[in-house]
Amino acid sequence: MRLATFNILHGRGLDGSPASVDDLVAACTSLQADVLCLQEVDQGQGRSGGVDQTGAVAEAMGAIAWRFQPALIGEPGGDWRVADDDDDDEGSAWVAGSDAGGYGVGLISRWPVARWSVVRLAAARVRSPVYVPGRRGVILLADEPRVALVADVDTPGGPLVVATTHLSFVPGWNLVQLRKVTSDLAGRQGPCVLLGDLNMPGPVPRWATGWRSLAKVATFPADRPALQIDHVLAIGDVPEVAGVAARRLGLSDHRAVVVDLISGPERAL
Repeated sequence: MRLATFNILHGRGLDGSPASVDDLVAACTSLQADVLCLQEVDQGQGRSGGVDQTGAVAEAMGAIAWRFQPALIGEPGGDWRVADDDDDDEGSAWVAGSDAGGYGVGLISRWPVARWSVVRLAAARVRSPVYVPGRRGVILLADEPRVALVADVDTPGGPLVVATTHLSFVPGWNLVQLRKVTSDLAGRQGPCVLLGDLNMPGPVPRWATGWRSLAKVATFPADRPALQIDHVLAIGDVPEVAGVAARRLGLSDHRAVVVDLISGPERAL
């Protein structure tokens, strides 16, 4: 059973220019994941050709369940509003009548999803210094709303709760968001795995939550990764880890994280 997480930078290439949807699909399908979690995902955005990025990848993977969940409606850095329940997408076409494209996270599964749920995360009220590759020094950025998308997946090894999120870059506020998400997940039955760009380094997420880290690999920046901000955390009786990798693909400033788990009959051997 292979889980993977990838911040796709809304389909930007290694040089920062827009990548084609074919390039995005090729990069994501190369991971050969059974459950793939995506962050910084566009749907219906002009800057990425107006495509449904989650749906395009899901179709190429032959997935049977997928969903895009917007954190905001509009373009980050431009005009936008906070997404709400009326903007939810059940994994097919963009909701009819939406006033602009969406931006958020996506989750794609080769296995059935029994239930979807959402945890909404408010933006911090302060600007924060952020390092942007290719620019000198740091810039002050306003925060944006975030969201966690949760799927109850029926895997061959049994039910598994899989969640993905992209947390704030504001130090401290991302910890508040992380604790909100993990508290929600810990209240559910069965094992849980949280994958995504948590915007906090190395051991901090497991120290803050008490969850296990299934992958300890550097993921950012993609060309010469110096720290890990993309994580895979687990709680409960999650299958044993058989292998971990951080893969540089043909787009984004993050590396994708792949975790192979031993499930089903092989687990007992």
